[in-house]
Amino acid sequence: MDETLLSGARQGDAEAFSSLTEPYRRELQVHCYRLLGSVADAEDLVQETLLAAWRGIDRFASRSSVRTWLYRIATNRCLNALRDRGHRPTPATPPADHLPEPSRLDDVPWLEPYPDTAMEFDAPVPGPEARVESREAVSLAFVAAVQTMPPRQRAVLILRDVLGYRGAEVADMLDTTEDAVAGALKRARGALAMREPAGDPPLPNSLAERRVIDMFVAAFERCDVPAMVKLLTDDAWMSMPPLPQQYQGRDAIGSFFTDIAFAHGTRRFRLIPTHANGQPAFGRYARDPRAGVAHAHGITVLTLAGDRITRMTAFLGADLLPRFGLPRILPD
Repeated sequence: MDETLLSGARQGDAEAFSSLTEPYRRELQVHCYRLLGSVADAEDLVQETLLAAWRGIDRFASRSSVRTWLYRIATNRCLNALRDRGHRPTPATPPADHLPEPSRLDDVPWLEPYPDTAMEFDAPVPGPEARVESREAVSLAFVAAVQTMPPRQRAVLILRDVLGYRGAEVADMLDTTEDAVAGALKRARGALAMREPAGDPPLPNSLAERRVIDMFVAAFERCDVPAMVKLLTDDAWMSMPPLPQQYQGRDAIGSFFTDIAFAHGTRRFRLIPTHANGQPAFGRYARDPRAGVAHAHGITVLTLAGDRITRMTAFLGADLLPRFGLPRILPD
């Protein structure tokens, strides 16, 4: 079937080309997201990848699979984008002069959440070289850690340890040597090993996960800071991309919600359950009691370990919610 479609695509049949490449669009977008950390950028780079593939289909020699050929184009397009971008500028953020002193500043303020509905959890089984479990490879912690690596290191790590391509295949995809791939992989694995331990999360959609989520929603919507803080581990982190401020520990996070987020109970929210990056998440809405509606405010993603929350990532921005199939305004 692929040979028939390939022949048609080489003759300029756009429908044949679409049938040949469309099955890989979603997994290519996840691949670009891992490399770039931005959903919007990943969408753009997949479009560039497919356009480049269409223009170069007559030069595809069939020495590799169509999937591998597309991954080669996508990876190099992402590397070109990262190289052209240089040191990524900090995204525009609202004023934060009123925020308390943070525990640290975020290294990846451009990170965005990725809807589970667009993930390829049922993608083809990774190759024999893969070392990173598929759900871990889309977690916020993994994607954020990858963003701190030099571009070529992150590409090698993803191609080798997530997708499972062999060293020789990766060297061919990146136009380099196997020794260079091995060296980059060693450095990337070393950097990954130094990240904070993720803990042992409950199974997705399990009763244990549901119990934590229900208690969190009840506490958050009641502005019950003590009940919410009780769900956190002692060393939990809270971040608010694209703001760089991060806060660690129950005291710091509790004070932030008491003094800032909940503004002494005068500001109230609604949370609508969803999933992002293989983790429980919520569309966050700020209530407007005078208008009788709730306005989109952002996406909150929870990282769990057992029956506790180890990280709360509160992404800011109403534009994020439509990606999750959520409206900008809810009747309240």
